Amino acid sequence: MGGDPWRLSTHAETVGQMVSPGTFTNLGPTYVSEYYSQTPQKLSLYSWYGNARLFVFRVPENTLLMKWILQASKGKGLECQNTNITVHFRAGAPPVINPLQTKFGMDTVVPPSFNFTIPLMSAVQSSTTLNISNPVSGDWFVAAHLPNDDGKIEVKGFSTKCSYMFQPQMLVQRLINVPVLEPNTSLTLILSSVNQVSHLKIFIPEHTVELTIHLKNCAINTRTVETCPVFLLIGSNALPNSHLKIVNCSESIVCRETLDSPPWMKWLQLTVESSNPNWIVTFEIEAYLTVCEPVDAGSLLTLFNNFTLSSNGTVIRNLDMLGVYVKPNKTEPSGNSISCFRNQPVLREDVDVISVRFFVLNGPETLVTSEYPIILPLKLNTGRDNGGTIMLNLQLNKTSLSNENATVFACLSAGSPVMSLDVNSLSCGEALSWGYLLKMNSSTLSRSLHVPYPETNRWYLTLQILCDKSNQTCGKISALVTVSAILNPCVGDCGVYGECRLLQTHGYLYAACVCKAGWNGWSCTDDTNAQSYRQQLLATLLLTLSNLMFIPPIVIAVHRCYFVEASVYFFTMFFSTFYHACDQPGIAVMCIMEYDTLQYCDFLGSVVSVWVTILCMARLKSLLKYVLFIIGSLLIAMSMQLDRRGLWNLLGPCLVALCIMVTAWVFRGVKQRHCYPPTWKRWVFFLLPGIGAALIAIAVYGFLETRDNYYYTHSIWHILVAGSVVFLLPPGKKHTNLWIWKQKFTCGYQLCSDVKEDLYVVC
Repeated sequence: MGGDPWRLSTHAETVGQMVSPGTFTNLGPTYVSEYYSQTPQKLSLYSWYGNARLFVFRVPENTLLMKWILQASKGKGLECQNTNITVHFRAGAPPVINPLQTKFGMDTVVPPSFNFTIPLMSAVQSSTTLNISNPVSGDWFVAAHLPNDDGKIEVKGFSTKCSYMFQPQMLVQRLINVPVLEPNTSLTLILSSVNQVSHLKIFIPEHTVELTIHLKNCAINTRTVETCPVFLLIGSNALPNSHLKIVNCSESIVCRETLDSPPWMKWLQLTVESSNPNWIVTFEIEAYLTVCEPVDAGSLLTLFNNFTLSSNGTVIRNLDMLGVYVKPNKTEPSGNSISCFRNQPVLREDVDVISVRFFVLNGPETLVTSEYPIILPLKLNTGRDNGGTIMLNLQLNKTSLSNENATVFACLSAGSPVMSLDVNSLSCGEALSWGYLLKMNSSTLSRSLHVPYPETNRWYLTLQILCDKSNQTCGKISALVTVSAILNPCVGDCGVYGECRLLQTHGYLYAACVCKAGWNGWSCTDDTNAQSYRQQLLATLLLTLSNLMFIPPIVIAVHRCYFVEASVYFFTMFFSTFYHACDQPGIAVMCIMEYDTLQYCDFLGSVVSVWVTILCMARLKSLLKYVLFIIGSLLIAMSMQLDRRGLWNLLGPCLVALCIMVTAWVFRGVKQRHCYPPTWKRWVFFLLPGIGAALIAIAVYGFLETRDNYYYTHSIWHILVAGSVVFLLPPGKKHTNLWIWKQKFTCGYQLCSDVKEDLYVVC
């Protein structure tokens, strides 16, 4: 996803030389440097997640150092002011950000991400670097945006916006031919002044419940010592939470580290660093894995025969199929007995883009006990699932809980399940991962959890019943828990006051909510600045009823025999009224047809109204006027289809019509040898007030409208525009009657003629 790499340099040196069986001395590791870059993107002010520009980079395996080069630039015009660019980083999924400091919805957790600010001051261009050692391999996401949007509505083309550009670049240095540490196999390593660091990796198989790393037989310059002067680094680094465990072996005689539930089905990085570069340190390193292998739960065909869906999509459970208790299988001999777990199969069903449903086989109820944890795997490792939200719902069957003092613990974690649950725990997690803890008991029978943008990984839900140690009546307890897990693009489709939108960047799809009517938050649940129903109704009434100001221009146009102009004004009033009734952000909405059709007709009617009004003021001959009406309307309709919000869609017809009007007025003034219009009353009482109302309307429309005051400033725009038409519409031609009776017939019929059109009919 991060584009094609350009390899900058390669140091082809020997990775390691085998001194003796099981011994490596680092004579010269082989590093490969690779460079990744993406096309610069223009940044926007932040009002919702879609304003952030998202970049995706793929970090290869065995990467030791990752260097980010962040290029930011701005234009050179006066409109380009000093600003700050906020950059967010996260490994495995897009960062969950909250620049507006809004409240998240109930039961929604916020995965952590790392961010910092790049100032763009007097310099046109700025470059910032960020180094990360031992980064987690896989997809890394970078999101950048400008400060919060002030809500001002800017007319396209009316003002010039400054262009702020941002381009991230990634330089990685990775190691090839990394030695593999086999379980139960001792490996001798030598650190010297030439190579002070040794890198290893070990594969963690599925169902591993414990990993132990042991350093022994340490010697400095061939002299045996009790404490080994080295640092042991286990895992990889991910901002802001590090999946890295650091052990200082010089602080203990026995350098031994045990990790519970290491990440399954992955290579785990191991790094050993010497604390003194002048010493030659020799030591042995070995690893032990404790693996819990579940016994065969039956063939896949048997599982599917006992799993069906009802007509309404609910899962029907066959009570004859029960879970299997599995005994642990340890690769390290030990007399201690470690409780194992039961693996509950889960079926994944892809519904749509970023939409997945999980069905518990033989469910939806799951039998949870106090003897061992129950593990439900949720596969979200396709690379296409991290753009949505995990929605987990748990329901405890109270009648099945035999002890009211018991508590059902649930932990949702990524990478590996959390086995070591504690009754006093406030959170759940292991050394290299973290999870989200839920508790249910006889008083709290249901819990929900929403995880936006879950990282690409295998997720696991751990369920177990725990009792307080002081409770002597606990014993063996079981309960039935209904598990519902789905992956949706947005939580609840963003509710009534939001819209879930699917976004795309370089082929990667993710979803986000855009809120309306003053609602905010990740899923549009923050009602701090929300509009009440009365406010929404008031806004709708103002924007719609203000169009009734077009009734006086319609009446005046009909009275003065401007029937075409009156028809255009009626068209504008009708579609503007119902467009604004459909355009409202809240629930006071009424749409008589498709929104796009209403918007097009509203914009078209507004510009055509200006066109016919100015041409009517020019007092052209009827034939020429109507020809210009048709030609102008067709051209305006075409331009509206090309760019509906373009400034020249309104400015172009205005300038052309004004040129025609001025030319006609000058021609009449020269011909009649006096100013046109000839009377000062026409200028003082009609033209100047009409022009003033039009100029004020343009000022309100272009400079004063914001998202907060839109409903009354735009209503003022309607009133001023309609009022200007009342003043600017010229008086009609003076003639005695519209129809003149030319001749009478003895039979009682009359011959009627129209003096303008030269049409004759028998009346």
